[in-house]
Amino acid sequence: MNHGAPRGANSAPSQRPLADTRAPDEGDGVDTSPDVSDSIAKTTCYMCACRCGIDVHIKDGKVRYINGNKDHPVNRGVICGKGNSGIMQHYSPARLKKPLLRSGPRGSGEFREIEWEEAFSIATERLSKIRRTDPKKLAFFTGRDQSQSLTGWWASQFGTPNFAAHGGFCSVNMAAGGLYTIGGSFWEFGEPDWDNTKYFMLFGVAEDHDSNPIKIGLGKLKARGAKVVSINPCRTGYNAIADDWIGIRPGTDGLFVFALIHELLKAGRVDLDYLLRYTNAHVLVIQEPGAADDGLFLRDSDNNPVAWDRVAKASINAADPDAKPALTGSYIVAGRRCVPVFQLIADRYMDDSYAPDAVAAQCGIPADTIRRIAAELAHVAFEQTVELPVAWTDWAGRRHETIKGRPVSMHAMRGISAHSNGFHSCRAIHLLQVLLGTIDVPGGFRFKPPYPRSAPPGPKPCGKNVKPMTPLDGVPLGFVCGPDDLLVDEAGTPLRIDKAYSWDAPLAAHGLMHTVIRNAWAGDPYPIDTLMMYMSNMAWNSSMNTVETIAMLTDHDEAGNYKIPFIIYSDAYYSETVPFADLVLPDTTYLERHDCISLLDRPISHADGPGDAIRHPVVEPDRDVRPFQSVLIELGARLGLPCFVNDDGAAKYSDYADYIVNHERTPGIGPLAGWRGKDGTSVGKGEVNPDQLQRYIDNGGFWHQDFAADQRYYKMANRSYLDFAEQLGFIPKAEPIVFQLYSEPMQRFRLAARGHGRVQPPEAERGRIETYMDPLPFWFTPFEEAAVDLEKYPLHALTQRPMHMYHSWGSQNAWLRQITSQNRLFVHHKTAAILGLVDDDWVWIESINGRVKGQIKLVDGVNPDTVWTWNAIGKRRGSWGLKDDAAESNRGFLLNHIIGDQTSVDANGKRYSNSDPVTGQAAWFDLRVRIVKCAAEEAGFTEPQFERFSQPPNVEPSPDILRYGAEFRVNREAVE
Repeated sequence: MNHGAPRGANSAPSQRPLADTRAPDEGDGVDTSPDVSDSIAKTTCYMCACRCGIDVHIKDGKVRYINGNKDHPVNRGVICGKGNSGIMQHYSPARLKKPLLRSGPRGSGEFREIEWEEAFSIATERLSKIRRTDPKKLAFFTGRDQSQSLTGWWASQFGTPNFAAHGGFCSVNMAAGGLYTIGGSFWEFGEPDWDNTKYFMLFGVAEDHDSNPIKIGLGKLKARGAKVVSINPCRTGYNAIADDWIGIRPGTDGLFVFALIHELLKAGRVDLDYLLRYTNAHVLVIQEPGAADDGLFLRDSDNNPVAWDRVAKASINAADPDAKPALTGSYIVAGRRCVPVFQLIADRYMDDSYAPDAVAAQCGIPADTIRRIAAELAHVAFEQTVELPVAWTDWAGRRHETIKGRPVSMHAMRGISAHSNGFHSCRAIHLLQVLLGTIDVPGGFRFKPPYPRSAPPGPKPCGKNVKPMTPLDGVPLGFVCGPDDLLVDEAGTPLRIDKAYSWDAPLAAHGLMHTVIRNAWAGDPYPIDTLMMYMSNMAWNSSMNTVETIAMLTDHDEAGNYKIPFIIYSDAYYSETVPFADLVLPDTTYLERHDCISLLDRPISHADGPGDAIRHPVVEPDRDVRPFQSVLIELGARLGLPCFVNDDGAAKYSDYADYIVNHERTPGIGPLAGWRGKDGTSVGKGEVNPDQLQRYIDNGGFWHQDFAADQRYYKMANRSYLDFAEQLGFIPKAEPIVFQLYSEPMQRFRLAARGHGRVQPPEAERGRIETYMDPLPFWFTPFEEAAVDLEKYPLHALTQRPMHMYHSWGSQNAWLRQITSQNRLFVHHKTAAILGLVDDDWVWIESINGRVKGQIKLVDGVNPDTVWTWNAIGKRRGSWGLKDDAAESNRGFLLNHIIGDQTSVDANGKRYSNSDPVTGQAAWFDLRVRIVKCAAEEAGFTEPQFERFSQPPNVEPSPDILRYGAEFRVNREAVE
C-alpha cells in the first residue's frame, strides 16, 4: 500500500519531470529557459469543484503562473483553463478588502469600513442573544465551501437545526437517489471504471463537473474504442464527442431508462445471480392492502428480512448465503401473502406503458433507438464480460479465484437531478445498473471511499429538541428512515426554516437552501433573527425568481423593520449578494488560506483508494481579510460553543489550521486521514500529529492510499475491503451492504399517508406523500410542465455552466471573460425558422413567472423543443468589479429571473417550493417558455435591469483593461 509517497500516475521515466529543466545554451545569447519563479507551492485548485492538484509558481511574492501537479491523483498533471486562470481570480478587482457595516438602505451597496474587532463584537452580541433565547432563530447556510464538516459541526454546537449547504439546489437528487439505493452515488461518491469500461452512458452531464478526471477518462475510452453514449438535450462538451448523442426532451430521462429496463426484462437479459447476492431483490414484501405493514418486508423473530427458499420450500433469513431464494412468485408465510421484490419490479416495468413505442414520442427518441440501446447494453454486459486474474473473498468467506465484471458504466449529473421528478429518475438509473450487474465490478460504476455505506447511511438529522445554550444531540443533516425521523412538531409543522425533513421534502439529505430567503421573509414556519450565509450568491444566480428574491431581502414589516432582521455574509468578492448584507466578513482567496478536503465531507478518493487533501497559504493577503473558517472558529470561541473552548473557557483552536490538525470527531478520527499518530505512521485513525499539515505540504498537498488488488471491487461484499472500511471508520461494522431496489423507508411514508403509525401527515399532505414516496422508482410529468399551458409555453428552457466557468466566480475573471462575456440563447435552426427568427435576433424569453431579454444563436446540437443558455454570465451593474459598460451587464442575461421558486397552487390551496417532492431538490430545469422577437427599439440590451450598486469604500475604479504579469517581464529584462 502507498502511504503517501509521491509515486504519481505519470510515473514512467519518460513522464517524470526532468531533473534539470533548462534548455541547452544555443550560443545565440537567447535565454530560452528564464527563471520564472522563486519557488513552487503545491496546493489544491478551487476554480471549480474538481479539487485538482496545482503547482503555483511564485515570483517576488506574487503568483507567476499555475500548472497541474503531475503527481496528484485527481488530475495527474492535467489542468484546464479555469485552473490556469486562478491568477486572475486571485488578483480580481472585485476582491473585498475590509469588514463592512451597512450604512445605507439594504441592497444599495452603501457601507462603511470597520475593524475586525468591531465586526466580531457585532456578530458575537447578536448571536449570543439568539443562543440564549432560541438557537433556531439563526439560519446558517453555506455555498460550495468544501468545509461542510466544520460548518455543520459549528451549527450543531450552536444548537440551530437551520444549517445546510448548496446541495439542495445543486444535486441532492443525485446523492439521495444513490444513497437510498446503492449506498453511494455518482461523481464525488463514485466513478466509472475507465480502464475496463466498454460501454459508457452519460445522463445529463455538462462539462463543468469533475471535468479533468472525465476528460482523462474519456481519452482512455476513445483510445480503446469503447462506445460513449450521451443522453442530453444539448450537444456540447462531452456530449459533442459521444459516439451516439441521444437528444432527449428534458425531464423524460427516467421514462427512457424505464423503457430500457422494460426491454431487458422482456428479453430476460438481467443478472439474476448478482441480484441474489447483492440486493434485496429476493426479500419478501407483504401484500395485505389496508394492513399497517402492507408493503413492508416480512421479517423473522430477530427482525431479519425473510426470503422464500425455492428448494427447501420454506421461508429463510434473506441474508443466508447458502439459501436458494426465489425471485418471483407469490407465497403465504405466517399467514401473510408475500411476493419477492423482483416480482414487483417485473410487474411494474414489464407493463406496456413502459414499452419503447409507448414512451418514444414523450421522450423525443425513436422507439427503434431505445430498442437498439437496450440491445447494445445487453450485448456488452453479457457477451463481453471482463475477468481479472485476482482472487478475493466475499463477506460470507467464499473465495473467488477471479474478479468478474460486466463492462457497462454510467454517470449522471444535474441534467437528471434538477427536475421535480429527478429523485426517481436517479433511482431508475441505479436500478438499470444493478439489473445489469454493473455496480462495483470491472468495467462498471465503482464506489469511491468512504462509500459504499448502508442504504440509506446514517446518521439521522437532529433538531427536534432545540434548547437555549445547548448543542444539538447530533448533526443537522442526515438520512430519515421513516416518519418518526422527520423534523416536524405534533401538528406536522416543519421545525426547520427551509422545511427540510418535513412532509414537504421528507428525504432532504442536503437541506433546501433555495427556500430559506422566502421562508424567512414570510415567517413560515416561524420568523428568524439572523441569516448568516457564506459564499453563495443567493441574490443572483443561486436563487430562483431573482426579482422577487431581491424584493424579499429588502422588504419591511409594518413597523418599518426588515422582515429578515439581520444578514451576515462572508465572501471573497463583491458579488450581487454582498450589498444585501448588514455585516460583511471578507474572505480570502483560495491561495491565501487553509482548506481541508476531508473524508468527513467530500474527499479526493478514487475507486482504487481513499485520499484527502489540503489547501495552504501560498501567498500572504494584501488586504484586511480573514479566512471564513478561521473567523467561524473565533466566533465559536467568543460564543463559548462547547467544542470550541477548553474547560477554562479559552479558545480551543487558534485558527482553521489548528482545527484541522487537532480536532477529533471521534477518538482518533479527524479532518485528515493521512500521517496520523505522534510519529505520522498511522493511516485513517490515530493520535493527533502536530506535523500533519507539513507532511501534506511536503507530499504535494494530498494523501492517498492504494487498495490491495483484492480490495478494489465488490466493495459492498468484499471481506478485505469491509474490514479495511471498518478499521478506518467508514462503516460501523464489517457487514455486507445490500442494495435497496425496493425502498422500505419510503413505504413507511406511504403507510403513514394511509393512516398508520404514530406520526402521520396532515390531511392535506396525504395524497402527495402517497403518490411520490413510492418504494419503486416511477416517472411523472414535471410539476411546471403539468401546470402550464403547453401551447402558450411550448419550449423547455435550460441553463448549464460552460467548461471554462463555475458559478459566478469564473465570469468575473479577466482571462475567462475573453472566452465568454455574453451568453446567448441557443435555439435549433428548425425551431427558429418556425418562429421567424434568425441568428443574432434579440428576443423576449417569457415564462409564467416573467420575462427576460437576450440574444439568440442558432445551432443544430439541441433538442428542437429545447432552448438553453450558459448560466451566471449575466451580471448586475456595480458587482464583481466590472465596468458599467461590461458585456455581462448589458448583453448577458440570467434565466433565473423567470424560474419560479414556487409551484402553482394545488387543490388544497397550497404552494410548495419548486422542488422535487421527495428530496426538496430545486427544479431548475422544469422551466417552460416561449420566445418572441423584440421590437427594433428593444434590441441591443438585456432586461430586466436593476439599479447600479454603490461601490465599497476605498475601492479602485474598475480598469478599462485588466492586465497582469507585465512587471515580471520588466523585472527580468532589467536584470538581463
